[in-house]
Amino acid sequence: MTGGTPAAFLDRDGTIIIDKHFLRDPEKLELVPGAAAALRRLQDAGYALVVVTNQSGIGRGHFGETEYRAVHERLIEVLEREHVTLAGTYHCPHAPGDQHCDCRKPSPVLYERAARQLEVDPSRSLFIGDRWHDVAPALHFGGRGILVRAPRTSAEDVARAASDAEVAADLGAAVALVLGRAEG
Repeated sequence: MTGGTPAAFLDRDGTIIIDKHFLRDPEKLELVPGAAAALRRLQDAGYALVVVTNQSGIGRGHFGETEYRAVHERLIEVLEREHVTLAGTYHCPHAPGDQHCDCRKPSPVLYERAARQLEVDPSRSLFIGDRWHDVAPALHFGGRGILVRAPRTSAEDVARAASDAEVAADLGAAVALVLGRAEG
C-alpha cells in the first residue's frame, strides 16, 4: 500500500528480546538492553511498530500457539510499561522446509498482510532484524534494511547486509542511523 504510514518491521528474537531459542515461558522473556528506548524513539517519530517473526518452534513441536501467545502477551505487557505500543504482530508458525508454507521470512506474505491491515507503506518502511532473512524484504519492497548484530547473527548475514543493506551494533544503533543520535 503506497501512501500509508511508514512502519518499522522488526524481528522479535535477538532484536527486541534476548533470543532464548524456542522461548515458551513468558517469565523468561527479557528485552534486549536499550530496545524499549529505541522502539519508543521510532514510535515517537511516526513509525508503526510491527513485529514479523518466524516461530519454527511451533512447527517443530517445541511449543504450541498457546505458549507463543502467552509469550507475545508478556511482550506487549513489558513494552506497554515502557510506553511502547505495537501496531501489529505477524508470525510464521512453520518449520523450515514445510512445503505448505508461503509465509516464512524472507517471504513478503506477512509484510503484505500487515501493509493491508495496518495501512502502512512498505516502500517507506524499515526492515530491522538480526538475520539476513529479516532484512531481505527491504529489497523486495524498496524500504530500508538494517541488520542488528546479535549472538546468533552469522558472518554470512553481516556480509550480505553490508553489501545490500546496512549493519548496526544493536537496535539503538539502527534507530540512530535512521533518526540521528539519541539525546543525552
